[in-house]
Amino acid sequence: MTLAGAAVLGTIVGIAPWRAATAKTAVYAERIEGCRAIDGDTLDCRGERIRLLAIDAPELPGHCRSGRRCVAGDPAASTSSLSEALDGQLTIDRVGEDRYGRTLARVAGRKGDLSCWQIKSEHAVYKAEWDNGLRVARSCPSEVW
Repeated sequence: MTLAGAAVLGTIVGIAPWRAATAKTAVYAERIEGCRAIDGDTLDCRGERIRLLAIDAPELPGHCRSGRRCVAGDPAASTSSLSEALDGQLTIDRVGEDRYGRTLARVAGRKGDLSCWQIKSEHAVYKAEWDNGLRVARSCPSEVW
């Protein structure tokens, strides 16, 4: 059955048609607490360092390694934007670990998916090569494409 067919059938039997989760409706399976923004793309949640999936935010002064092309922008504003999005209950979808031992994950709160929030707020850029399974692209296609 096609998605269109499923939507019609769902409407006939009184079930809401299927729709993909959006950046604003994102909720992941596991709750997470005690989080604070380290910078525009990294959280510390009770000692666990979490790198938001598929985004790169401006680096804090002194953190852009020699030879690396770092994202332009205001690192303090990016960190502040992420801090603002930490309001309320947070949920997490862990994807793996990066080479520094940080958890790679999608995190969602009242503002929706936090990677999408940072992209939409123009405090981070989307990095397709860092998007494991295109999870972020599917969560917020209008921000990414």
